Amino acid sequence: MKRAIVILFAMFIGFNLSAQAQKNFIDQNYIEVKGVAELEVVPNEIYLNIVLNEKDTKNKESIEQLEQKMFVALEKAGVSLEKQLSVSDFSSNLKFHFFKGANVLKAKQFELLLHDSHTLAKVYVELEKIKISNINIIRVDHSEIEKYRQQVKVNAIKAGKEKAVALTEAIGQKVGKAIYINENASHYRNDYANSAIRIRGTSSLAKMKTPALDFQKIKLEYSVQLRFELL
Repeated sequence: MKRAIVILFAMFIGFNLSAQAQKNFIDQNYIEVKGVAELEVVPNEIYLNIVLNEKDTKNKESIEQLEQKMFVALEKAGVSLEKQLSVSDFSSNLKFHFFKGANVLKAKQFELLLHDSHTLAKVYVELEKIKISNINIIRVDHSEIEKYRQQVKVNAIKAGKEKAVALTEAIGQKVGKAIYINENASHYRNDYANSAIRIRGTSSLAKMKTPALDFQKIKLEYSVQLRFELL
């Protein structure tokens, strides 16, 4: 019985302290602002999906032949096959062959990692020369994207503090310490995901040495809700 009373008394004290702390926070004079920041980053990781399909050549060239031609073209564009190219999928219509008597056609998908738009343009030119055009950007990224995200967060907090200072000066007061910080959802915009490569100014890339690319940057956006004491 005594133990139950002690536990009940402790809970009562804890509740009172919590309520008092909340009351003190609400009763403070404070200013609440929203800090917003954004940053555009030039991607240094560009992931492409390249599809080779015997169907596209009307079965005149095998996957192996297309693959060898692609290897030569990529090396001409300055690509390291060992470091930057990997097989992502391999398939065939063999399961339909026995039922329909159709030719067995194979397809193979590759993932290619590039680091700049100049090399991307060279790759696209060389592949067009050998009639490989089934190329899409899977995603773009940056090797230090987390560092840039943290930078945007810091910039958002600084922007909020500057806003709070400007507003309080207008009423003859000063900003004290921060009493509340709430992170809002950050935004990572990548408009190139799953899109075809966009080349500016020509329809025949094979005639150009290095076409110009309209390559969009990665846009990072971040906002934070802040409360500061008013002095």
